[in-house]
Amino acid sequence: MGKKALIAGSTGLIGNELLKLLLNGEDYEQVVAIVRRPLEVKHSKLVEKVVDFDRMDEYHEIFAVDDVFCCLGTTIKKAKTKEAMWKIDVDYPVEIARLASSHGAHKFLLVSSMNANPESSIFYSKMKGQLEVEIKKIPFDTTAIFRPSLLLGDRDEFRMGERAAAAISTKVPFLFAGPLRKYKPIEGRTVASAMYQVAQKDAKGLTVYPSVEIHDISQ
Repeated sequence: MGKKALIAGSTGLIGNELLKLLLNGEDYEQVVAIVRRPLEVKHSKLVEKVVDFDRMDEYHEIFAVDDVFCCLGTTIKKAKTKEAMWKIDVDYPVEIARLASSHGAHKFLLVSSMNANPESSIFYSKMKGQLEVEIKKIPFDTTAIFRPSLLLGDRDEFRMGERAAAAISTKVPFLFAGPLRKYKPIEGRTVASAMYQVAQKDAKGLTVYPSVEIHDISQ
């Protein structure tokens, strides 16, 4: 029997690219995508589950998989409030990890943020830092946390910061050389590729992957 994967956040920039890799690769025989709304994707490996993320314990059977990929995340513009954003970026991933661990999942791969720090005075960085703190408490054979820098790629919404970063990194790439390389914007598909590749390794324990290493792995 081949491996089973579960992905949360498959409609996002990284998750969408990762879903393609999971479905088209040869390492998984089944891919469970938990979503709030139906995907416009058809594939023989895909098991789509529309769930109420506030009541995930009612769908406990779908968490009996080998590897879990969590790409959940939103913006304050979409979430409207910090409380709603925290629920999506922290509470949901932690609940997914808890349920997956209790059903015997071996690996948990999480998208975090470059500046994740639970002690930060910046809300976003503090939120992602607290997410990492909580995920690290949940037992898996392998926990992989990915901390990409500013993400690039096609999104449904316009983000001025990402457009500006893309322009700068294209026109004056030398600005991100040497010590500043860690700040170089990174494509969503690059992060997805690194997550997929790391999941196929036998490494045990906790590993945190900074943006530079994510880029190197994907190459």
